[in-house]
Amino acid sequence: MAERDLLTMIREHLFSAVIGDVMDNVGLHRQFLPPEVRPIAPGMTVVGHAMPLQLADLTGDWDATDAFGVMFRALDDLKPGEVYLTAGGSLNYSLWGGLMSTRALKLGAAGAVFDGFHRDTKEIVQLGFPVFSRGAYAQDQRGRGHVTDFRCPVTFANGTRAEPGDIIVGDIDGVVLIPKANAVEIVRLALQKVEGEEGVRRMIESGETTESVFAKTGIM
Repeated sequence: MAERDLLTMIREHLFSAVIGDVMDNVGLHRQFLPPEVRPIAPGMTVVGHAMPLQLADLTGDWDATDAFGVMFRALDDLKPGEVYLTAGGSLNYSLWGGLMSTRALKLGAAGAVFDGFHRDTKEIVQLGFPVFSRGAYAQDQRGRGHVTDFRCPVTFANGTRAEPGDIIVGDIDGVVLIPKANAVEIVRLALQKVEGEEGVRRMIESGETTESVFAKTGIM
């Protein structure tokens, strides 16, 4: 399956829960970001390739000319279809805003996802740029946190690890990472599961008990 077709199949037919289920079945048990990471507006979804960044808190004196580390270089390096994905640092400041969304949108990025806060909510929502975060908090990042590296593996507080190029799928139920090495197989299995669940739904609607349906299909 071509890469472009893979992402299209995910956008049109899949969702975070079914992807998480099939990864559990093949032994990938830690693929969701922390549950606090949510879409900042109803209906927002994101599907794209991870461009991970490592964030760290700034301590002591800091140079005003380098207050954000390599953040601007990382932002400008976003490719079409990529997702700006940040891990690390504390929850004492915002990691994303309206101007960053404008730049990412111009570059063709698919979205921004991070285990932290955003600001400029109204502006981002008006742009229609998909952002997933812990919520809104206007405290500036300058002098408090900086990006130390990008296009590097990162690990979230709950142990979920992201590699550059992994596929990110986010919706109202959460954000899940599909390892790039397993992507084709995971999508194939998820499509099969969706088809099976449609059959189960029809059985339930016809009046069968959940116990009977599970005994026949193993799906519930």
